[in-house]
Amino acid sequence: MASDATFPGAHQIAVINGGGAQLIAEVIDGAFVIHHWGREISFDPKRESESLRSLRSRALGHSQFDEQPWPGILHEHSRGFLGSPSLEGHRDGRDWSSKFQVRSLKVESDLIEFETHDDDLQLELQVRLHLDRFGILRVSYGLINHGDDYTLNSLRYWLPLPDHARERLDFFGRWSNERQPQRASIDVGLFSRETREGRSGHNFTIGLLAMEASSDFADGEVWSVALAHSGNSLHQIEKNYEGEQWIGAGEILYPGEVILAKGESYLAPTLVASYSAGGLDGIASNHHRSLRNRPNHPRKPRPLTLNMWEAIYFDHREDRVRRIIDAAAEVGVERVVLDDGWFGSRRSDRSGLGDWTVSPEVWPQGLKPIADYVRSKGMEFGLWFEGEMVNPDSDLYRAHPQWVLKVHERRQPLWRHELVLNLANQEAFDHLFAKISALIGEVGVSYIKWDHNRVLVDAGSENRAKYRVQVEAIYRFFDALKAAHPGLEIESCASGGARIDLGIIDHVDRFWTSDNNDALSRQSIQRWSAQFIPPELLGTHIGPYPSHQSGRRTPLSMRAATALFGHAGIEWDITSTSDEDRALLKSWATYYKSNREWMHRGTNIRIDHRDESAYLYGVVSEDRKRALFTYAQLEPAATSHPAALRFRGLDADRRYRLAPVFPAGKPREMAHASPPWFDGIEISGDALMRVGVTAPILEPENALLMEIIAL
Repeated sequence: MASDATFPGAHQIAVINGGGAQLIAEVIDGAFVIHHWGREISFDPKRESESLRSLRSRALGHSQFDEQPWPGILHEHSRGFLGSPSLEGHRDGRDWSSKFQVRSLKVESDLIEFETHDDDLQLELQVRLHLDRFGILRVSYGLINHGDDYTLNSLRYWLPLPDHARERLDFFGRWSNERQPQRASIDVGLFSRETREGRSGHNFTIGLLAMEASSDFADGEVWSVALAHSGNSLHQIEKNYEGEQWIGAGEILYPGEVILAKGESYLAPTLVASYSAGGLDGIASNHHRSLRNRPNHPRKPRPLTLNMWEAIYFDHREDRVRRIIDAAAEVGVERVVLDDGWFGSRRSDRSGLGDWTVSPEVWPQGLKPIADYVRSKGMEFGLWFEGEMVNPDSDLYRAHPQWVLKVHERRQPLWRHELVLNLANQEAFDHLFAKISALIGEVGVSYIKWDHNRVLVDAGSENRAKYRVQVEAIYRFFDALKAAHPGLEIESCASGGARIDLGIIDHVDRFWTSDNNDALSRQSIQRWSAQFIPPELLGTHIGPYPSHQSGRRTPLSMRAATALFGHAGIEWDITSTSDEDRALLKSWATYYKSNREWMHRGTNIRIDHRDESAYLYGVVSEDRKRALFTYAQLEPAATSHPAALRFRGLDADRRYRLAPVFPAGKPREMAHASPPWFDGIEISGDALMRVGVTAPILEPENALLMEIIAL
């Protein structure tokens, strides 16, 4: 039941619930104060509001304020907060200190909306907190200026953490090694993970987590925040000397990026937060289920995709491409993507970028004949673009040098021989859209792989910073393409996995997880990318042998098992494979297509396996009638017989049949015989989870797939 209160002077407790989580807040002296965000508790707001405030009130120590400050979620210095504030801004050095007062408050079972004003500063902040049925809390801030020009420096979100949240987890990385975990204690001070690339970046954390010291994949309380933004951003945890701590995020604004004239507003990127008492997998499940509930989440089965980059690079010979298409159809591929090199003078990465006209040198008949050939084989045709960038050696740049982002007339440093188009320039936007949209329509492109191969430096125009408007422009561009071409799917690629975030996820249908297709490296990259992103949105391909990134010669069974847990595909010149490998690829493709629908709706499980030399993980169907797990031996085991394999997520009272499955061949073992259960075993889910089964002795860089089917 919705309720409203009129301010000032009104007193109201606000409570919202969803997915086992709860947020309890109160307006105190005009500030919106969150008392509790975490596990749902028994609380009667009509009878216990005063008691709750008493629970949250502290003793008054020496050398402190004479009364307890209640700074609220805006962390205002005017209310006695001495840490990082939410709002920072000014009018020519004036109007720098805010003290907002809540004017109206609306509360429903899952929604809180309120307006808060600072009449002295002539600013209004509209706040919305929505807690969905999956435990995802979305918070949005909209700042409105009612006075003279106001320069906004920052507007950050902060949510409280209890003191038993003792550790933090975030992710770092580089090209071909994205999203590597780093876990550490929460200490006094400000911990901040920032990205200033103008895109999310390989070193982007996607989200920041706080947890109990004992929390693992399966158990313990965990809190997370992630900013739904694809540009410059920060994720932070702050703990003050009094022991209070908060977790938050915000967009990084460069000087002068947001100057609000009277009546203008700034809508901050949405904060996507979550709480779970079920460990890291609980947080992952919250995100996966919530995203799958979106109306624009991909519904059709994720097509098995072959991308040609590592098969041909810039060698676009039609006869060679046709042979790969034939081989792809033979093994069961459903979508073929022609990568970089089909346009303009693009015979290398030094020229042609920006000239989105089919090259008569390599495709004298245009692309429609090859696209029709792909379709004649029962497959979709996809095409690569990198529309936000331009080579200085291109017709586009020679005609319109003023269309690139720059400060004054100085030229920014090149990155992969590229400069950045200013998509906030309407002429540049319209030109790019017209060229690409026409080509999509003419050729019949149903899928585009959209790359973003460089960072943004000196991203300015008319001597003003243009980072955030560049992000907003690509969102508009993607939405316009999809509106013009219903059914078009877009993959977000950024020299691999450098633009994977919860902002662009609403405008694309797939992420290229990493340029590194080495199966051993992909084990960790995919494991942690799925902390926030559903696996069906993560491109997971079988790479060449040996790997083009690492040189490893990983067996096909390992590469295939690794690629199975996501939106599967192939990145390999399969015309160079043996008949045996081609048969195994066909078997694997059939297995993927037979299982993807339940796998892409199921619950992902990561086991806290005792042996750190191996991973044990899998997916369990929604009805818990079937599961598929992988035991991946990354390095040599420490003992001659590895630790037992104990599963999770099954129905304890149901009987299952457990057996290995070999869709792309058997893994290599360091043993005279496999464990007896390889012949199949029927036993309760309780036994599989509590007792487990003995592990095979695998060679390093091998993986075993195990099916668990309810009887």
